[in-house]
Amino acid sequence: MTRPIRIAVALPPGNTPDYATWRSAVIQAEELGADLVFGWDHFHRPEMAELNEGIPVLAEVQPDVTNFEGWTALASWGEITHRAQIGLLVTGIGYRNPDLLADMARTVDHISGGRLVLGLGAGWYEKDYTTYGYEFGSWKSRFDLFEAGLARIDARFGELIPPPLHKIPILIGGTGPKRTLPLVVRYADIWHTFLSVEGFTTASAQLDEMAAAAGRDGNEIERSVHWFGLDSAESYHAAGATIFVHEIAPDPIAGYDFTTVKEMLAWRDRRNG
Repeated sequence: MTRPIRIAVALPPGNTPDYATWRSAVIQAEELGADLVFGWDHFHRPEMAELNEGIPVLAEVQPDVTNFEGWTALASWGEITHRAQIGLLVTGIGYRNPDLLADMARTVDHISGGRLVLGLGAGWYEKDYTTYGYEFGSWKSRFDLFEAGLARIDARFGELIPPPLHKIPILIGGTGPKRTLPLVVRYADIWHTFLSVEGFTTASAQLDEMAAAAGRDGNEIERSVHWFGLDSAESYHAAGATIFVHEIAPDPIAGYDFTTVKEMLAWRDRRNG
């Protein structure tokens, strides 16, 4: 299966000057030509020190800054955008009843005319849990909840009246071969990762092997990676990635800078012909 390169713009609200600035950035991303526009499902902005083999390493201090909730915003995005797919990168399964989450996703899918991508993950940022009264639990308990939640969402989609406007694509973020990749094989239409080119190439091959063992064609699962520059993008694309995500951290005064997005879109257009 040959897919075109697609460009996704991730616009986190953490540290944005105000909601109007965030909203304007979403409109601008679509007007520039982005294929997908993502928010996030954090109640606080995670302050990162680095990425280590695709896993975020938190800074010692996690400050409180301006932030807005993602799913209520997505309902608005469904009205103010008209072409790009929209979603959150990614929804933490532990914050909402999975059947309710399926209903929310179905509703946003209708509002947007069938443009929702449902990004899902097991959850990892402890501050989101503890400050809002959720049990953080252990790695195992969060993944047990994630696995059960995916099954409940899948079942609820088949029971909702009216149903979603289309088969809502499921995006699963993560890299673990023991729990995440098997769930990608079972449920996901898109797999998203922060891995290096080398790590991505290895994990992508492993995902194909797991899919084949489960009786699924691995080519059915689209690969999504973060943008680390043009040179690495060519290498990621050669290894099978077709969605490239650039996250724009807002400046509390200047807002969102789309310079890199414009470069990505020009590259996409050249490569897609």
